Amino acid sequence: MCTKEYAKACKEVGMARRRMREGLRMSGVPDAVVDDAVLVLSELLSNACRHGRPLHTGLPEPVEDDAVRAAWRVDDIGRLTVEVTDGGGPTRPLPATPSVTARGGRGLNIITSLAQDWGVRDESAGAVTVWARLASGPRADDFAKRVDLPGFSGLDVADLLDDHA
Repeated sequence: MCTKEYAKACKEVGMARRRMREGLRMSGVPDAVVDDAVLVLSELLSNACRHGRPLHTGLPEPVEDDAVRAAWRVDDIGRLTVEVTDGGGPTRPLPATPSVTARGGRGLNIITSLAQDWGVRDESAGAVTVWARLASGPRADDFAKRVDLPGFSGLDVADLLDDHA
């Protein structure tokens, strides 16, 4: 299932992560969301390399460097969508229930926990896109974003701890 060009694309996951991180930071997306998005992209690309086929499989002429496509965008209402498209695989992407000692099978569960929503879309010529949508603003469960202590300005953490000692 893995051709030479496809193996090369799979090795470029790190480059895709770096490009995403740079682009999202330049767009003003908070670091915590960037970290989540980079992890989601990494999981989606890893799954495509492990379970999918190159995009050009079955086409009359192989297309160099078009084994997998990754894309991301922030829409007008602040939702960040991450997509990875490959040539499809023998099964549909579904979250697994791996054993404690399993070496894999947790990727879609990780994506489920980080994303607001995710899904699978069939494309033309057998290609499959797996997408995940994240909020590009501060996460509701981000501790640093939830704590607001305006009445304690001027105190440092040591002062607060001294009061409870």
